[in-house]
Amino acid sequence: MASLVTLTYSQPTRNLAAGEVLVHEGDRGGDLYVLESGRLVVERSGTVIARLSEPGALVGEMSVLTGAPNSATVRAEGPAIVRVVADAMRYINRQPEVAVHIATVLAQRLDATSAVLAEVRGEAGASPAEQSRLSRLVTALFAGKSG
Repeated sequence: MASLVTLTYSQPTRNLAAGEVLVHEGDRGGDLYVLESGRLVVERSGTVIARLSEPGALVGEMSVLTGAPNSATVRAEGPAIVRVVADAMRYINRQPEVAVHIATVLAQRLDATSAVLAEVRGEAGASPAEQSRLSRLVTALFAGKSG
């Protein structure tokens, strides 16, 4: 399977300077970004939740797929280049291989998250409040949203 960088080669690039924000948490989404080079920092509610440096890393896919505002702020940690897929849902509908890549990334993230949750839930000494929060999180992850 071709890489996302290869699959989005025809899309325009955006050069980011160190510290430049690519997407703001809470802003309307709709565009998909594919990291070509550099390093991006993902922050949610002011907390760093990820650092992306692998070419082909995705940004914006959650808001594209759910129609919800951006769930995090993403900024360049140093100089970075991203491919910009404007009107990403339309692009994805015409490029099924891109959709498979996105689904694979999301499945890998869910698998990693559920593994950490299982480990944390299995640790002795968690308070009832912590267990309750973990239970709600597990339910949210695996029940999904209907609507």
